[in-house]
Amino acid sequence: MVRAHTHPENHLVERIGWLRAAVLGANDGIVSTASLIVGVAAAAASTSDVLVAGVAGLVAGAMSMAAGEYVSVSSQSDTEQADLARERGELASQPDFEREELAQIYVERGLEQALARQVADQLMARDALGAHARDELGMSEVTAARPIQAAFTSAATFAAGAALPLLAAVLMPRSMLIAGVSVASLVFLALLGAIGARAGGARIGKAMARVTFWGAVAMALTAGIGAIFGTVV
Repeated sequence: MVRAHTHPENHLVERIGWLRAAVLGANDGIVSTASLIVGVAAAAASTSDVLVAGVAGLVAGAMSMAAGEYVSVSSQSDTEQADLARERGELASQPDFEREELAQIYVERGLEQALARQVADQLMARDALGAHARDELGMSEVTAARPIQAAFTSAATFAAGAALPLLAAVLMPRSMLIAGVSVASLVFLALLGAIGARAGGARIGKAMARVTFWGAVAMALTAGIGAIFGTVV
């Protein structure tokens, strides 16, 4: 007697919606706030001015991320709903054509014509719109746009990321502020890259190198601009 073995399957694609927003938010929080702190500090501002600028950047950035994610993901959701409405109308007006269209999709994936028609018939009998949304339009519950989730995730993770260089700025003496915040922020970025890669099943080393490189570039540029304008003023 052959026993069927079952095991839980946790597919990484199920994380794609919140993971993208979380990594983007935290990365932007660290890079933008650290760059702002370094740039203001390079302009010879006082520690209190640097902290005020950092807090303002945290609040403004979190709100901007939330609004931007909500608007962009809402646009995606609107497009998905429009496609579903169009497909619903086509299913009502020309079901035979839609059934044949679905069958041809399965033929192109390797099924024989007769079997493809049988599969299309059975799937459409159960959930015609769901079958076409999944196999014709490439939509699924896992990857569906969720504007509110994306907005809250981006805002929260931006704030969490921005708080890290701010904390470093609070703990650093003024003489070490620029170097200390820069090094600490690069460490935070490397950790974020590792966490994001781990959660998404990607290569950790590549992700760490990518985020730290661009973070270093951003901080170097803002430090240079701050130093130039600070000297001029």
